Amino acid sequence: QVQLVESGGGLVQTGGSLRLSCAASGRTISSYAMAWFRQAPGKEREFVAGVNWSGGTTSYTESVKGRFTISRDNAKNTVYLQMNSLKPEDTAVYYCAAANSYYSSNLYTSDSNYPYWGQGTQVTVSS
Repeated sequence: QVQLVESGGGLVQTGGSLRLSCAASGRTISSYAMAWFRQAPGKEREFVAGVNWSGGTTSYTESVKGRFTISRDNAKNTVYLQMNSLKPEDTAVYYCAAANSYYSSNLYTSDSNYPYWGQGTQVTVSS
């Protein structure tokens, strides 16, 4: 089992930055594809960014390209999401997710591929 705990959320003004962290425990996530999803009130959960096991391949939803960066430190069993130039429409609960890809290059954008989830961290961007 993998336990995921997100941190780093908060209230920020438009144009500001936040860095989310996702700390994993229970087992090493070095072979896992990792991702960030978000869910705004009244909306479905959506894929934000994903990274393969090595960090060499990343994927972003169109609306965050050029503003968000996903990265990982396998030695620390942690994944990060650097969010810059934040907009009010980025307001949501952000969730970290993990899926064992067994060191393949696979990177998943569907939440149905991820069996492990954190509890979420709130990000609020004020206008």
